[in-house]
Amino acid sequence: MFGVLFNTATVLVGSAIGLALNRGIPEKLSATLMQALALCTVYIGIDGALAGENTLILILSLAIGTIIGEGLDLDEKLNRFAKGLESRFRKQDGKVSIAEGFITASLLFCVGAMTIVGSLQAGLTGNQEMLITKALLDFVSSIVFASALGIGVMFAAGFVLVLQGGIVLLAQLVQPFFTDAVIAEMNCAGSVLIIALGLNILGVTKLKVLNFLPGIFLPILLCPLLAKIPFFS
Repeated sequence: MFGVLFNTATVLVGSAIGLALNRGIPEKLSATLMQALALCTVYIGIDGALAGENTLILILSLAIGTIIGEGLDLDEKLNRFAKGLESRFRKQDGKVSIAEGFITASLLFCVGAMTIVGSLQAGLTGNQEMLITKALLDFVSSIVFASALGIGVMFAAGFVLVLQGGIVLLAQLVQPFFTDAVIAEMNCAGSVLIIALGLNILGVTKLKVLNFLPGIFLPILLCPLLAKIPFFS
């Protein structure tokens, strides 16, 4: 669990630095900086999405995942939780949205190949290298995002701890299901959500990205299922 705890700590420390820097960054520069980060986020998503090898699995994963996500209304539930935090920490000028910072950072830090593969490696072999690398990247990202989006980014550290820690603890149970093909398709689906997240930050769309989230895990079922069908194998 060292890698998970280290990653959580880097988000907390990075966010604290970003919040301190926020006071000295002009609003215009902060807005432009967020646009630059959004473009980088879109690029990261596009780069990861190319890892997929079966477009049908991506389509089915996101379609079925969206039905599940909408049924559970994940976006509304997490927004309600974030709004509860926001009511306690909102600044008087009302410019800082705890919910936006929390949700944006949580998805950026937790949706991707490094989260899944790194947590699995840590749980199965004790190899923390990928999680430590991810932690250093998240440290830099949390500084920049916290300076622009505020304290909500710091709360995302809890999401990192729960999700990555959960995967590490469950690694032994799920090991047989995580083939190279499954990981590639999970990465592809997750990266598509990263693209959506970047478009939201840019203000181009207002997608409920969290309601697509179950789609990331559906390749675990769809990959072996479609492999049994001659036409798709």
